[in-house]
Amino acid sequence: MRKLTIALILLLSTAALPALADDVAVLDWRRALMETDAAQRSMNDLESRVGSQQQRAQALEQELNQLQQRADSLTDSERQQANQKVAELNRLMGEVMQARQESEQALLQRAEPKLQQAVEQIIARHSIQVLVEPQGVLHAESDLQNVTAEVTEILNSML
Repeated sequence: MRKLTIALILLLSTAALPALADDVAVLDWRRALMETDAAQRSMNDLESRVGSQQQRAQALEQELNQLQQRADSLTDSERQQANQKVAELNRLMGEVMQARQESEQALLQRAEPKLQQAVEQIIARHSIQVLVEPQGVLHAESDLQNVTAEVTEILNSML
């Protein structure tokens, strides 16, 4: 009797699995947020603020690559200049990275309540029971509903 009960439970639970798949959806919330018009404006603003620093960093990288190609024949003065350029490149890259992180953090703080609202709308609209990030899905027998574009669309109307 016990084996029959276990077999019935297994049979019923596997029969219910396909229905559960419709209740599961995937959301890449970072992509949804970064594809919004507000995020694009924020990135354009960031580019205008740090564009000259990025150009200077690229120029320094090219100069250092050229110096590296003839590293064996560099004079002490050229080595010292190369070290100064490395230090300047590191400083510039740090400033650009910090500005990018601050910009993304500011966008996230502004958008977080709206993102939550958009996600709640999507959950209600599609009767989603489980919402996962794409990186969290190890295996799915069929394609899971991806609501990322819908969240972006809602966020565009809110931001």
